[in-house]
Amino acid sequence: MTSESRPTFATPEQLLVLLDELGLESTTHDHAAVFTVEESKALRGDIPGAHCKNLFLRNKKGRMWLAVCPEGLRLDLKALGAAIGAGRLSFASAERLQQHLGVTPGSVTPFAVVNDREGNVPVVLVESLLEEELLNFHPLINSRTTTLSPEALLTFLRALDHEPKIVRDTEISRDD
Repeated sequence: MTSESRPTFATPEQLLVLLDELGLESTTHDHAAVFTVEESKALRGDIPGAHCKNLFLRNKKGRMWLAVCPEGLRLDLKALGAAIGAGRLSFASAERLQQHLGVTPGSVTPFAVVNDREGNVPVVLVESLLEEELLNFHPLINSRTTTLSPEALLTFLRALDHEPKIVRDTEISRDD
């Protein structure tokens, strides 16, 4: 693929402008790059709100999903696949992540649907996130965290034609 035929993806700055244009109140914090929930816990300091993990998944037929859940949820991929009618799910490759959402591992975020212009990546939200006062996500890069309300997240997703599928924690979590 030549550089002329590669899709252009939104930058973090363009994303933040879009949030502002949509009238969504948010705050963005700069920090060292983090790649795991554990690294995030160590570096986030006093950023208020719930911190989330975001999983880019695929099924055997090659369909992609973006699952957004509380960072402490022990997700059962088999149960999630059944809950959303996807069948067996597994983690998608870094190449697919870049191709579909324009981000790299460690920067997976629901904000990346800004780059899914064809609407090929459905978003799955865990219901308990909607009960939080504030949510935190990387704004397309893992050296920043953007905080906004659950209502603002829903408004953002809907503005980009990505109505999320809401699943209950209890139907997709495991106890072990």
